[in-house]
Amino acid sequence: MADTTTGGRAHAEVANAALFFRRWLANPLQMGSIIPSSPALCRRIAALVRRQEDEVVVELGAGTGVISRALLAAGVPAEKLVVVEIVPDMAHHLRRVLPGVTVIQGDAFELADALPARLHGKVGTAICGIPLVLLPVEQQRRFVAAVEAVAPGKGFLLYTYCITSPLPWRDLGLDAKRKAWTPLNFPPASVWHYQPAR
Repeated sequence: MADTTTGGRAHAEVANAALFFRRWLANPLQMGSIIPSSPALCRRIAALVRRQEDEVVVELGAGTGVISRALLAAGVPAEKLVVVEIVPDMAHHLRRVLPGVTVIQGDAFELADALPARLHGKVGTAICGIPLVLLPVEQQRRFVAAVEAVAPGKGFLLYTYCITSPLPWRDLGLDAKRKAWTPLNFPPASVWHYQPAR
């Protein structure tokens, strides 16, 4: 049985932070920050999720699962949450701490292959925790195309530590809107919604 005491929660938070930091040290370009997202940012992201009854929420680059847990707490059923994580030990951790959630060890840039075919066209909201700002435009285009392949017209939420849009949205054929600003996060964070330009 899980330890739900204050001490147990504190231990879990320290363990999450330690795992996150080890992964950041191993590959800083896969991680957007050296610490997990704050509760304030997680709540903002969860509040922006939209899905129909038969749709799933897909989280790309779930890290230690702090946003995943916020999504569950906000009412996303575990069986309607899919997380995609490329790092094997992170995926293993997520399977352990997110019972009932579908955890896929796979590449977000190959989303059509990673997601089961039955979920193509059934993604209500895609959430990106990958630091796309650090990637060349061609890689950003690949990511946009990967999301479009499984969630046509829906776009994605991207949380970022940039003050302005982290993506050159016009060059990528996207519309962009900042949906949330969380100064209490460390570092301060924004949530942007990008979708194919109309």
